[in-house]
Amino acid sequence: MSSQLRIEVLFGEIANLFGELQNIHYLKACVPEAEIIYTGLSDQPAFVTESVDMIYMGAMTENQQELVIAALMPYRKEIEALIDKGVVFLFTGNAMEVLEAYIENEDGSRIEGLGIFSTYARRDMMHRFNSLMLGEYEGIRLVGFKSQFSHSFGENADCYFYDVIRGTGLYPGSMKEGLKRNHFFGTYTVGPFLIMNPLFVRYLLNLMGVQQPALAYEDVIMAAYRQRLLEFETEGLRYE
Repeated sequence: MSSQLRIEVLFGEIANLFGELQNIHYLKACVPEAEIIYTGLSDQPAFVTESVDMIYMGAMTENQQELVIAALMPYRKEIEALIDKGVVFLFTGNAMEVLEAYIENEDGSRIEGLGIFSTYARRDMMHRFNSLMLGEYEGIRLVGFKSQFSHSFGENADCYFYDVIRGTGLYPGSMKEGLKRNHFFGTYTVGPFLIMNPLFVRYLLNLMGVQQPALAYEDVIMAAYRQRLLEFETEGLRYE
């Protein structure tokens, strides 16, 4: 693998809840030659003027979502063009909400999002939703957790990430989790998500052109993955 693989991390100084930056550290461990670009909130994103293979953003606080929307709004067209071009995106936790039509507060007021997806998020800051997740994407079993003050609503049947086996999807009662468009993957699921799902790491690296990608610490991470699958598939396990 050459050093041409370039991964941009958006606003890691604030979008770093639930240890989700470990997703990037693990990708770097899998492909040591990869270049990781850390873009700060006041920086112009590298994807505006440079070629990148993947754009990542993790979960953040609700107040920080407004800062991120303001920072990305000038580049809305560039983001949508990169999604349509097939650049890999992974947004975990509530990061995907910034690309939705709007975020609704409890009082009914709205924060306009980038509008790349027609769904919208609704906050309930007095009730944190926690859940285990078990799902499947392209034959890959996925595991993880949810811990959030908001859900997204609207129709995602044509733009969802993965099928829920156990747990709750985009909104209560839904069995379709997250948002997907081309190679954009957005999910409320955290874990850190990639560390918990090594087979999906391989899938992403293949999308980015890495041939026969090796998993860092493969024996340990695969053993942990299999153990979680066994536990999450247990019928008596409480999910919420």
